[in-house]
Amino acid sequence: MTDRDAVASQYEPVSYDALSGWLHDDHGAAISVLRAAGSLDGFDLMQADLAPREFLEMHFVPHRVVHEGTDGLLTGYYEPVLRGSRTQSDTYSIPLYLQPDDLTKIHDDAARGHRNDELVAGRLVDSVLTPYFTRAEIENGALAGRNLEFIFLADAIDAYFLHVQGSGRVELEDGTSVRVGFAAKNGLPYTSIGRVLIDRGEISEADMSLEALRSWLEAHPRQAAGVMQENASFIFFQEHNEPGVPGCGPVGSLGVTLTEGRSLAVDTSYHALGTPVYVSSPGLTHHGEDGFHRLMVAQDVGSAIRGAERGDIFWGTGDHAGRLAGATVHKGNFFVLLRRELVP
Repeated sequence: MTDRDAVASQYEPVSYDALSGWLHDDHGAAISVLRAAGSLDGFDLMQADLAPREFLEMHFVPHRVVHEGTDGLLTGYYEPVLRGSRTQSDTYSIPLYLQPDDLTKIHDDAARGHRNDELVAGRLVDSVLTPYFTRAEIENGALAGRNLEFIFLADAIDAYFLHVQGSGRVELEDGTSVRVGFAAKNGLPYTSIGRVLIDRGEISEADMSLEALRSWLEAHPRQAAGVMQENASFIFFQEHNEPGVPGCGPVGSLGVTLTEGRSLAVDTSYHALGTPVYVSSPGLTHHGEDGFHRLMVAQDVGSAIRGAERGDIFWGTGDHAGRLAGATVHKGNFFVLLRRELVP
């Protein structure tokens, strides 16, 4: 945590008994993800006779994230699978853009969540840093003629949701596939168009979900473009990994592959990337009647993820993962695991 945020939240040490469901988690699977994320660097992972749970309990102390609210909020995200082409045509006309060379980043991309109200990138105009082009300006041709378009999709709504998720797999016309992921954003604040439609009375707050939002956009084609352009934030993409590698997920802000149900997007003004976070949500019953209780790793960030106990669960790739992500809006609690030698 930073000094600025210490007043609003703190870590409070607790026993492992306070972690609901801890005994039933797959600690070996959690250790594999922690190792890949670099969270276990410096530890002897071959300690004799130590089971994964014993290893974790020996080397880490759980800390409840205490803040001004009562509970945190968990949402979900996923990697959509879309149809596309490397060539623009009447069928595939919606471009994805590479990062422009005149985009100047002010802050690291990992800060794009908690600095959402600040200018985090821009462009130089007569040696003065000014805001970059908005979504509306880019979609209306502000970057035309610069050869930044590298993939074309068939549907503008699909493209918008890809921007929100931050990564995706595109199945190309020639039968190959390519994974695209976040490269940069234009630096302008993220606006939830779901909130825009709630405020306009188009969808009730109780009924709002990813599916409800998509259904509204599809049912109102004349208004959809304008609503999506209410979100001035715009994402630039890059190709990640080798096309079509089975079982290989997208790359998060930490620079390593995300793992279904183990990777968590957090607000990095409170939690450093690579931090082990035990997430407990009795009401999130996607994986069982007892709720969601799992050791995860802070591996990603998002413009809408803001707060000490605010997390976005990565649910995987494809339509099933999308349904899980769209249905995840649940209260939950964070327990950060700190290395025992660092705890007073």
